[in-house]
Amino acid sequence: MKKFCGKNAVMTIAAAFLVTCPAMLCAQDMRLVPDADGNVPLTLDKAIEIALADNPTIIVADQQIQLKEISRKEAWQSLLPSADLSGTVQYTALAAEMKLNGQSFKMGKDDTYTWNGQFQIALPVYAPAVYATMNLTKTDLMNAVEQSRSSKLDLINQVTKAYYMLILAQDSYDVLQKSYEQSSRNYQLINNMYELGGVSEYDKISSEVQMRSMQPPVISARNAINLAKLQLKVLMGVTSDIEFCINDSLQNYEDQLVPGIIDIDNMSLEDNTSLRQLKLNEKMLQQTLKLQRTSFYPTLALVGSYAFQSLYNDNLRLGNYDWGKSSSIVLSLSVPIYKASNFTKMKSTRLQINQLAETRRYTEEQLAVQARSYIDNMNASIEQVASNKEAVKQADKGYEIAKKRYAIGGGTILELNNSEISVVSAKLTYSQSIYDYLAAKADLDKVLGRDDLIMVNER
Repeated sequence: MKKFCGKNAVMTIAAAFLVTCPAMLCAQDMRLVPDADGNVPLTLDKAIEIALADNPTIIVADQQIQLKEISRKEAWQSLLPSADLSGTVQYTALAAEMKLNGQSFKMGKDDTYTWNGQFQIALPVYAPAVYATMNLTKTDLMNAVEQSRSSKLDLINQVTKAYYMLILAQDSYDVLQKSYEQSSRNYQLINNMYELGGVSEYDKISSEVQMRSMQPPVISARNAINLAKLQLKVLMGVTSDIEFCINDSLQNYEDQLVPGIIDIDNMSLEDNTSLRQLKLNEKMLQQTLKLQRTSFYPTLALVGSYAFQSLYNDNLRLGNYDWGKSSSIVLSLSVPIYKASNFTKMKSTRLQINQLAETRRYTEEQLAVQARSYIDNMNASIEQVASNKEAVKQADKGYEIAKKRYAIGGGTILELNNSEISVVSAKLTYSQSIYDYLAAKADLDKVLGRDDLIMVNER
């Protein structure tokens, strides 16, 4: 079957949105190898593979996981000992003087330098807030991973439907182009017969009108191919100068239209990414509540310090100073007594947990309705495909009969034109019904959270 693979004149409109880094371009060149005609053969699996690797939303989602990994490390690193070195130097221009009972005492020495230094090591012994934060950041990381999975599932859904839409546009173009070519042949034949006096001028005009009326749909179908290609390129994250060709037809997917492939009663939404994220968010709120409760718990820390100082030096010769040294080990216990805002924060978190539970229940009901709707659409499309396939056979047969009747003078030009329109309509409806099934199946896969393609591309 002949497929439209020509240059897309409108691709340059989206060039600014398709600019990628040189490394990404090299990766694309490795995967997109053009054929002898300069077009890159593309399949659905290849389109999804490239999109999962190069689409900016996926790259951002993966970077978000890296940020959460860093936050998780920061949490447990709070349990490690910390070391600080501090020092001060004080110049006393005029020391303070105390007067008492007619006597005066200098609180220091004028025009001198005082040096102080301290090295301190602090180690948390019992820090419940840190332990709670560690659990919270772990769940936050899991949520980031699930958000990345959600982005990938959404991208796979969009790429899949864009791929099928491009095939639908190509199939429609083929049908309309062949119909236009047939109308042109009919017009040439009738025009020759008219010049010989075999048919009326009305027949000639009708055949010409029929031929010309097929041109706008052909042009629209060609533009639809260009737009479908542009949309697929944007989703894949490839540059506009790459030309690909899909040698595929929706008719090839007719074998996948099997009724009852999904058991509605045993359908599970456990892998749905929205529900997973809601569960993780609820878990994070529970952990946040535990973190807030730690504000009522005592904390225990061990601090060791080593200090040195030198007083009242009248020069900056550090080597000649007399240094005094001291060291200490301190076990610090902090017991919170009362802070009103702690109770308010915990109450707010409990309300958020209740709200999220209601949202999760409502979302689950909505997703179940969506899944059932997609399954109903798939079953309806299966019935339509069977009926439309038979309609195509009957329309082709009717057209052949109308053409023979007109050739022997037993039919009219109106019958011939109507039969040709019926053929075009039946074929377009047949392709549309297959696309409707595939699009509904792609939406169902997204709702059920099927990530087989993600796992295959990550291996």
